[in-house]
Amino acid sequence: MRQIVLDTETTGLEPAQGHRIIEIGCVELVNRRPTERYFHQYLQPDREIDPGAEEVHGITNDFLKDKPRFAAVAQEFLDFVRGAELVIHNAPFDVGFINSELARLQGDWGRVGDFCTVCDTLSMARSMHPGQRNSLDALCKRYSVDNTGRELHGALLDARILADVYLAMTGGQVALSLGGEQNGEQDTGSAIRPLAPDRPATRVVRASDEELAAHELWLSRLDGAVGGECLWRRLESSLEV
Repeated sequence: MRQIVLDTETTGLEPAQGHRIIEIGCVELVNRRPTERYFHQYLQPDREIDPGAEEVHGITNDFLKDKPRFAAVAQEFLDFVRGAELVIHNAPFDVGFINSELARLQGDWGRVGDFCTVCDTLSMARSMHPGQRNSLDALCKRYSVDNTGRELHGALLDARILADVYLAMTGGQVALSLGGEQNGEQDTGSAIRPLAPDRPATRVVRASDEELAAHELWLSRLDGAVGGECLWRRLESSLEV
């Protein structure tokens, strides 16, 4: 499964008003694992950046003067994302801008839906956490994703952060290997084998008084942190009945 986590920065909010993409950032996931492959490009938009947009991403008109136009990188961009599922936070915004850029090119370049499927993490987050804030920063806090480097928005940085958030939202741990599989192939050497009938008795190691006291202290702290809802306490109570 190949996914491309994508983000853009733009001159403003509405492509219908002539606003353009000025930065594209993409990172690749294969089978829910980040790879070393990414696509990143700043773009010359041939128009001024709205002051409000510049306050968000910090990209200036002067910085973009010598950058290529979208037409010059369109094929490379499409080759990178083609056939993948795009993972985007507030996908209609970014997809709308990409479709607008494609429509400006000479010839029939199509639309995003012609060569990619799209997963909107904002829609997903709203379904999972109704009534709560679901901005990328809010999701970082909710899922303990480090976004300390995000003083300003940046397409590649935000794509990398969104990749971590998406993986946390859709299952947390990327992969769990217990020796039964290696590189996606079944390890036939780890098949279940019967125990020898003359095996020695299993050694039982019991916790010391000091370890039991430390365990009790930790549970007390945990119980206080979750308002008396510690599941371990419930399990101990059920075993004592």
